[in-house]
Amino acid sequence: MTTHRTRTLAAACLLLATAGLAASGCSKSEDDKSSAAPSDSSQAAAQQQVTESASAPAGGGCTLTAYGAPKLDLKNAVVGFSQSEKEDNPFRIAETQSIKDEAKKLGVKKLLTTDAQSQLPKQISDIQDMLTQGAQLLIVAPLNSDGLDPALKAAAAKHVPVITIDRKINATSCKDYVTFLGSDFVKQGQRAADAMIKATGGKGQVAILLGSSGNNVTTDRTKGFMDEITAKAPGLKVVAQQTGEFTRDKGQQVMEQLIQSKPGITAVYAENDEMGLGALTALKSAGKNPGKDVKLVSVDGTRNAVQQIVDGNYNAVIESNPRFGPLAFATAQKFYGGESIPEDVIISDRAYDESNAKTSVSGAF
Repeated sequence: MTTHRTRTLAAACLLLATAGLAASGCSKSEDDKSSAAPSDSSQAAAQQQVTESASAPAGGGCTLTAYGAPKLDLKNAVVGFSQSEKEDNPFRIAETQSIKDEAKKLGVKKLLTTDAQSQLPKQISDIQDMLTQGAQLLIVAPLNSDGLDPALKAAAAKHVPVITIDRKINATSCKDYVTFLGSDFVKQGQRAADAMIKATGGKGQVAILLGSSGNNVTTDRTKGFMDEITAKAPGLKVVAQQTGEFTRDKGQQVMEQLIQSKPGITAVYAENDEMGLGALTALKSAGKNPGKDVKLVSVDGTRNAVQQIVDGNYNAVIESNPRFGPLAFATAQKFYGGESIPEDVIISDRAYDESNAKTSVSGAF
């Protein structure tokens, strides 16, 4: 883990130098509910996203000419950011703040921000409204992988490029959107499974708290986990799969039900930290000993979840870094500079367990 993080930090510095970006964390504003910015530059660098694949293959990718969009100087541009879910989730708080921080840092003329409140029709109308207000570039965190067609068509009609982040859409790259920036969600599921195998010794009964339906994050994190468990730990049986909708309250509610219906559960894989923290509350209320009697592994990397590892109530967290601001705007600058952008720009994520949680919790979001 230490070697991996050393390589990651080195790669982060190289990426930032190439993009011409200074390291920055998620600073607070008067209405920001996220964690405070890091206190030193090394911690800020640790928070940056690092790409595994940032270049298009020879002859591939999307260019400004192929997309049919006009050249644009971001300092004289109107940029729209469409957030998908309520900002009572640390991931969404950090994600939105990162976009705002980077837009301010680059001197973007005007940043429009919207919040779809987990409603697909609202996200569609939000995007259409931003286009009406003159948005010349759109950064979109899709609610679902399907359903945004009316918004994408409206953007295409105005020749406005769309960069998608954190969830992939089922559409045609370099036609409906430029690129997807995000994690390898299948790999996240595999890494969560490996952490679970380590925590359980490869034996026991596992419940999976699924994310919301209709998006590739849930599908891929489930596939990665199930495939890895099947291949490496046949003694670890998945006895329940139920959606917690990526929310803490729903995760707690589902866990309360599973404690009654599946009393033999010895491990829980939550497909985001909020559901995992909800499950932890339910387990404690039922007199269980989470982290010991019932192993807990989740995905995201929120400070609250990582702190629970430090406190002994949690076993592992696989990071899904939400700080898309620097990468999103660096990608936009490359695109408008004439570079070819790959269909997918995949970032690498850290992992937290008892070996590094205490020293790394301050870098979580």
